[in-house]
Amino acid sequence: MILEIAMLQVRPGLTQEFESNFAVASKILSSMPGYLGHSLRRCIEDKNKYALLITWETLEAHTEGFRKSSGYLEWKALLHHFYDPFPIVEHFEDLSP
Repeated sequence: MILEIAMLQVRPGLTQEFESNFAVASKILSSMPGYLGHSLRRCIEDKNKYALLITWETLEAHTEGFRKSSGYLEWKALLHHFYDPFPIVEHFEDLSP
């Protein structure tokens, strides 16, 4: 299992629209092969900042499957214009015994 983490800085004044669009985009995300679950969390100290955590079966489920899908094009259209700067996305593996 892989955990994808993206810190999302949303342009001021657009958080409600972002959250509304994210609800729609979540349906696209959850329909992808290899998707296991996700959580979107808003920062307490900075109301324009969110942490997006997505679990995937494999790294390739995200990088090859989702990012090369038509669903990703819809995801981009719904969400990418909200970010400034554009988020860095990183992937983590569990080292717990």
